[in-house]
Amino acid sequence: MVDAGIGRLLIASLHQGIADVSPSRLEFYENWLSPTGLREGRMGMAPLGAVLSFLYREEAPADVTIPAAAGARAAQWTHTDASAFRQRIATRLPLGLRTRAALGMAKGLVGETLSVSSVRTRFRRGQGTVEIDSPLFEYLRDPSPVPIRRYYAAAYAEVLRLSGLDASVTIADAPGCRLVVEVRGARPRSTTLLEQ
Repeated sequence: MVDAGIGRLLIASLHQGIADVSPSRLEFYENWLSPTGLREGRMGMAPLGAVLSFLYREEAPADVTIPAAAGARAAQWTHTDASAFRQRIATRLPLGLRTRAALGMAKGLVGETLSVSSVRTRFRRGQGTVEIDSPLFEYLRDPSPVPIRRYYAAAYAEVLRLSGLDASVTIADAPGCRLVVEVRGARPRSTTLLEQ
C-alpha cells in the first residue's frame, strides 16, 4: 500500500467500472491505473487524484455511471468474498440485524478501499447517516471528491440490495463523504439489479 493505504479493491473496481461503461477510454485511464498497481494492490494519491479528477470531467452520463458501476462492482466482489454462511444468513436475519450486518459489510468495504479511513454510522428506525473520513478528501481539491462520493453511495446501495434490503442511499452536501441511508424493508428475493 502507498500513501493513504489505497487498496486493490478501489483500483480494480475503478478499472472495471471504466471498462464496463466507457471501454474506449480505458487506455487513457491506464496511464494512472497501471497494471503494476493493480497486481501489487497499491497506488499513490496523485495518480488516484488524477483519475478522480478526469472522471468528474467525463461527459454525462459517464461522469455518474462510471463511479456508480465501480462502487457496485466493489460491493459485489466484497459480498462474493464473504463466506457462504455469511451470504446465506445475511438475507435471513430479522430486518434490524440484517441492516446492521449489511452496514458492517459496507464499512469493511471502505476499509478495503482506503485502509486509513474511518466510518461513523448513525442508524435508527430505518434511517441514518454514514460519515466516511479519509485523508483522500483532504488531499483532493473540489470537485475531484465527487466521483469517490458516488462510488461509496453506489457501494452502500449495492451491499444493502445484496443483503435483501429495499433501501436508498443519497449523498448529503457535506465535507468529506456523508451518505443518507433509508431502509424501507426487506426486498422480495426475486428482484434483480435491473429491476430497480
